[in-house]
Amino acid sequence: MDVTIKERVAAFLAEHDPDGDRLEFLRARFDAGLAWVWFPQGLGGLGAPRELQQVVERELAGTPQINSGVQGIGLGMAAPTILTFGTEDQKRRFLRPLWTGEEIWCQLFSEPGAGSDLATLATRAVRDGDEWVVDGQKVWTSGAHHARWAILVARTDPDVPKHRGLTYFVCDMHAPGVEVRPLRQITGEAEFNEVFLTGVRLPDDLRLGEVGDGWRVAQTTLMNERVAIGGAPVRRGGGMVGVVLDAWRARPELRTHDLHQRLLSLWVESEVTRLSGARLREQLAAGQPGPEGSGLKLSFARLNQALTGFEMEFGRELGYDDWTFRRSEDVDFYGRGPGYRYLRAKGNSIEGGTSEILRNIISERVLGLPSEPRVDKDVPWKDLPR
Repeated sequence: MDVTIKERVAAFLAEHDPDGDRLEFLRARFDAGLAWVWFPQGLGGLGAPRELQQVVERELAGTPQINSGVQGIGLGMAAPTILTFGTEDQKRRFLRPLWTGEEIWCQLFSEPGAGSDLATLATRAVRDGDEWVVDGQKVWTSGAHHARWAILVARTDPDVPKHRGLTYFVCDMHAPGVEVRPLRQITGEAEFNEVFLTGVRLPDDLRLGEVGDGWRVAQTTLMNERVAIGGAPVRRGGGMVGVVLDAWRARPELRTHDLHQRLLSLWVESEVTRLSGARLREQLAAGQPGPEGSGLKLSFARLNQALTGFEMEFGRELGYDDWTFRRSEDVDFYGRGPGYRYLRAKGNSIEGGTSEILRNIISERVLGLPSEPRVDKDVPWKDLPR
């Protein structure tokens, strides 16, 4: 199969000049099935095993590439959800420009009163003929300031328990009534925003899944999000541990026995996390990600914070002097200094599900431990105290 994939890539490169127009090259790559090889034919893939994507990436190294930073939410969260629950028209409308980067996506899930317990969200969507009228507020929305579309969960039935009255939509971020306001973070930048939705009208053909089935659809998004954050492919000695190792090799005068022992421990943890991610990606070839992705994301967050802390302590570079408030188009994590990385890594244990919530998921769904008491399980959402 590797030979066949390599032959396909070679034939593609013979017909399309990588030094030509970047966008046309990416569109052609999608149409050739070399975007996501495990997706169906006609939707950016070949229906091939997922692991063959690595072969494609190696063969196409040096050619125009997608921007995984700006496009991360679309690629890692919206695309698999659209593939699973979207209609054929929705798949053909959204997947190609999503992958090429012509249309950027964001995620309208969290709210001021519904973060860790997302199912309590209060944003309402009311049916009006063939449209839905949406009112509410979302927060921590990364990239909303340059997004064309959003994945949105809203409450469509307040008279049933909180998990049952949700519906999942694609939201037009250019629609009247959508207001985006930046939120300043610990680094001084604004990667994320609060979004206000006031009388936003969405046609019913922007609904993903059935009415009232939004929680099940959202679970697909959330599981993929955690894999996307914590399970990205990393070469041996790559990622944040590679940055730390480069600093270690460059500054022998700062090494101590204690730091050496800690670095060895962090190296072992990095390898365990990397290999666990590789195993999880192999499991994905057989279906949708499960709760195991929460464990990988939990490990990634803790490890990234430990490594950035080690980098700061070892290099004795305790300052950070870039507090300018500005929009951030991309998270240039590895291209910035130790101070930035140390501060930015603090968000790893919040974004994509807090570490506390992930521990609950692992204990209940992976280890089979008793779940926490949930007294609101069968209470209609409208009767819940807020």
